[in-house]
Amino acid sequence: MKAGKDKVISLHYTLTVDGEKVESSLDRNEPLWVLLGHGQLIPGLEKALEGHEAGEQLQAEIAPAEGYGERQQGLTQRVPKKYFQQAAKLKPGMTTVLALKEGGHRVVVVEKVGMTTVDVDLNHPMAGKALTFDVTINEVRDGTEEEIQHGHAHPPGAEAH
Repeated sequence: MKAGKDKVISLHYTLTVDGEKVESSLDRNEPLWVLLGHGQLIPGLEKALEGHEAGEQLQAEIAPAEGYGERQQGLTQRVPKKYFQQAAKLKPGMTTVLALKEGGHRVVVVEKVGMTTVDVDLNHPMAGKALTFDVTINEVRDGTEEEIQHGHAHPPGAEAH
């Protein structure tokens, strides 16, 4: 069965940027489960996986435009410290998560820490970077009606929600 829209795939991956390993599912010893066609992956990786089958290995080179986008200059914001869980530990250059007023979260990079505020770069830390994924596809199957309705995969043993 080939990977494509509404297919659930189980995969292991290693992400490298500028020759340095950034993260790997192998470190967690658990594969990533994804429902393709529902925005769970960056566009370039999703396109690279389409048409591949269980047991295949591939390397995908993802340009910034198909990854986390290009860096945008001046995309900084001054945010009250109360919006950060561990504001006292923040230092310039650190990556942290910002709780958004409209709900959800956003990964940001700390630029400056003041007495009551934190200046953050709202660009994703991987914006402007070429990404290299080494992928092994373990399984490809049809997404269930429930998974498609929910917009994400339900790995074996996980409770549906």
